[in-house]
Order: sequence, then structure tokens, then C-alpha cells
Amino acid sequence: MVEQCPVSNETPIGPTGGLTIDQLLIESRMGLDRVDPADLELEMAAGALVVDTRPADQRDRDGALPGAIVIDRNVLEWRLDPSSPHRIPGADDFTRRIVVVCNEGYSSSLAAHTLQRLGLTRATDLFGGFQAWAALRTQSDTMPPGR
Repeated sequence: MVEQCPVSNETPIGPTGGLTIDQLLIESRMGLDRVDPADLELEMAAGALVVDTRPADQRDRDGALPGAIVIDRNVLEWRLDPSSPHRIPGADDFTRRIVVVCNEGYSSSLAAHTLQRLGLTRATDLFGGFQAWAALRTQSDTMPPGR
């Protein structure tokens, strides 16, 4: 799959010698088995925990992601870390598949990478985020029968 993203492999090192956001995004995605929007329902059916991290205004504007739980990005790690006393019910398995969904698939990549660093080795994100999933759904809803 060709990733459409404003990220360049030739991004210079940041002024302090650290990574730029583009480099951090590339690094974060290297360890992710990103989910194609067409496969999201299959992931859910197989038991994946799908987490919508979009802010309330985006969810209000664009709608909910059926089957996903909503966790604000600023508390994501505390809610999903099996060792955290602040975890949500069901977040007690380091091997559970977790698919993080943001609006366009950028912040979710960073979040999934962080979850992996916490030991949630099967954490990943949705390629293109909610917008890619919604576009695919709209496309399939407008296709004539038999196609």
C-alpha cells in the first residue's frame, strides 16, 4: 500500500540534533502492522480493541466509529496499560490486538508506537484514520448493486 503522507525521508535533523516530527512518524510506523480501512471489521471480529482517540468536536462533526471505544489521547496510555491501576476493563492483556484510530492516521501512529513501548506488542493504527474508513464506507454505500 502506498502511504499518502506529507512525510519526507530527507527531512533534516531538528535544530537541537533531535528528530523532526516527520522523522519521528517514520520511526514510529516502522514497527507497526497498520490496518487497512477495509480490514477494520475483520480486526474487530477477531477480537481487536479499536480505540477512537479523535477529539469530541471531530466525533460530533463526522460521527462515531461503530464498535470502537473512545479514549481521549491525553489518557490513552493509562487506560490501556495492563499494569496501570487506571486501565479500563478488558485492558488486562499485553498480547491483545489494539487498533488506534485518529482522524487521518498521524497521531494514531505515534500513539500506537508508544503503546508498543509499554509492552502492548500488537498495538497498531488504522491507515488513513477515520477519514479513510469513512471514505471507504461512503464509496461502498454509493456503488451500484452487483459491483
